[in-house]
Order: sequence, then structure tokens, then C-alpha cells
Amino acid sequence: MPKTFEAPFAQNKKTLRAVCTAAKTTYADNANAVLLGTVGSEGGLLRRLTAIARAANISATQLQLYRSSDGVTLHLCDAITYASYSVTATSTGFPKADFGLTFAEPLGFEPNEQIWVGIGVALAAGIAFTGDLENF
Repeated sequence: MPKTFEAPFAQNKKTLRAVCTAAKTTYADNANAVLLGTVGSEGGLLRRLTAIARAANISATQLQLYRSSDGVTLHLCDAITYASYSVTATSTGFPKADFGLTFAEPLGFEPNEQIWVGIGVALAAGIAFTGDLENF
């Protein structure tokens, strides 16, 4: 992108989605990780990332966020815990985990960088991740 004195604004917004079912127990490769999305050719900002279980009864697990420039070597950049729970007839619903990214505090990515996710414990129904990516 040519240099400018004008503020760069996002050119397009993408909603990213992925489901993880296999346990990811290594932290530097793509084994059992799932590609969430690829950043555009001018770079971008991940402004939101949440996750929710797709089953009524789950064990606690680690939710992992990775970045990669080649799709093979992954770099762990964040991890949070998804607590165990059981849904009953009187439950209010499934808890949602939030990585804490906001409009004011996004996670920046270089051009063409890939965003990957993983979970620490295998879950048959899986964990569904949803993110908001803004490309420049």
C-alpha cells in the first residue's frame, strides 16, 4: 500500500467461522489446528473473536489463537479457558468465551497472514469460533 497521510480505514469486513473437534497439544505446528481465515493483501485487524460449545455437556478446555505466515509454522498468540458445564432444562443457555478483542484494542495482522484456532481437549461436537476481521 502506498504511503499516505490519510488515516487508513478498513476496506471490507469478513466474518470468520471455524469448528475445532480434535485436541491440539503442540503449539508450533498446524497439527489439529483449524484455519479461521486469511488476512487480505494489505493487512488487517481482528476486532472480535468468540467461541461457543456445540454440545450440552463438555469438559473444560483451552481455546487457542495462532497466527502464521506460511500455514505450516504456527505462533501461539493467545489462549483462554472455556469452563466445563452441563446444560439442563433450566439452564439459560451455552456460555460464550470472548478473547477480549475490541474496536479500540484489536489484534493486527500482516498482509496475507493466516489466523488459526485450536482446542486443548478433544470434543466430538466441537467448539465453534466466530471472528470479525477488517482488511485494509
